[in-house]
Amino acid sequence: MVISLENIVPQFLEKEKIERSEIWQHNHTFSSNERIQIVAPSGSGKTSLVHFLYGIRNDYDGDIFIKDMLHKKMSSPLKIKSSTELASLREKTISIIFQDLRLFKEYSVLQNVEIKRNLRPYHSKSLINEMAERLGIASKLKQAAGICSYGEQQRIAIIRALQQPFDFLIMDEPFSHLDDNNSKLAFALIEEEAAKRNATIILADLEPSLFFEATTTLHL
Repeated sequence: MVISLENIVPQFLEKEKIERSEIWQHNHTFSSNERIQIVAPSGSGKTSLVHFLYGIRNDYDGDIFIKDMLHKKMSSPLKIKSSTELASLREKTISIIFQDLRLFKEYSVLQNVEIKRNLRPYHSKSLINEMAERLGIASKLKQAAGICSYGEQQRIAIIRALQQPFDFLIMDEPFSHLDDNNSKLAFALIEEEAAKRNATIILADLEPSLFFEATTTLHL
């Protein structure tokens, strides 16, 4: 399983930011079991890149290929069949932790996690409790997600992302509201789950992570 970027250029980004980038206007291929760190200052298009990779935005020039399929054409709203294909591809091969988390705040923590597991289950329901215990939010499972702290919500989003099969896990500032200890606990769980799947982790953040052992670091 590979993701290939071919001369990607956001249509909205300033020329000088594009020229400084190690990703924009370059070719890259991410393969199985890699650890990709993308270091991106504010305003460089980090979250846009994450959305491009996940197929929810296509306001860029160039191409993204996933498993030999052209990502941009697949995500076109004009092609219903292709959009269905893209959704199926994401269910099976790409999981994501959005910067804004995208939790259903009126639902319980457990319901938020179960939504992802029900769509394309990888684990049994019993492992949700175990993961929540490891990340210190087991007592929150019956609580509405919206009244959890932002750091707790980040841990909910992390556990939710691990409920499906994936070849790629894409993360956008997943630990921004966690202290060092909770960040290490969360990342240890992520690493274990990625290893089970022989999956690649793509971590996009403002600064290099102190505990992420990247095989490749790219500056956006």
